[in-house]
Amino acid sequence: MRIAAGIRGTKRLQRLSLIAAIGVGALAFTGCSAINQQSTTLVYSASDGVCKNMGQLELRNVLIVSEAAGSPGRLIGTFYNQSAADITLTISGAQGSQTEVTVKPGTPLVLDTVGDKAILSTMAQPPGAMETLELRQSGGATETATLQVPVLDGTLAEYKNLLPTPATTASPSDVSSAAPTDTATAEAAKH
Repeated sequence: MRIAAGIRGTKRLQRLSLIAAIGVGALAFTGCSAINQQSTTLVYSASDGVCKNMGQLELRNVLIVSEAAGSPGRLIGTFYNQSAADITLTISGAQGSQTEVTVKPGTPLVLDTVGDKAILSTMAQPPGAMETLELRQSGGATETATLQVPVLDGTLAEYKNLLPTPATTASPSDVSSAAPTDTATAEAAKH
């Protein structure tokens, strides 16, 4: 007995019901993205450092590597100049310590090697704390800002070789002469 098969439009009704169910399911699965912000559009610090925008200058992943409070600290980070002219950034830290970097337009300045000279002579905070830096941008527009930057030490392998060493100065007693003294020459002649 094929009563249902003989009724016209039954297959058509089943197809329309199936299409409607698929449409409702698709809306249910994608509806959340209509009211929530997309995570790929969020700007955040994905690493150890912090970010800051100063007009046409963008600072990314900025941090300091230092052994202890009172020791020198190396500035690490990437700087982007979105203007058409060079931008000079002066970074001032604790007790008058200061360093300066020039960021060329269109070329990122990456400070992440031992050869980088962006070193602050004295850190106020120990590793694990946040150091307050005063930033002054010149060239094009002049702008100032304050930035809280994490201080890290050499515990992590990627920062160990970036620890700055204090400038060593030789004291007069440490300086040795290459020429022997008269007493040393006389002693050597006896033997």
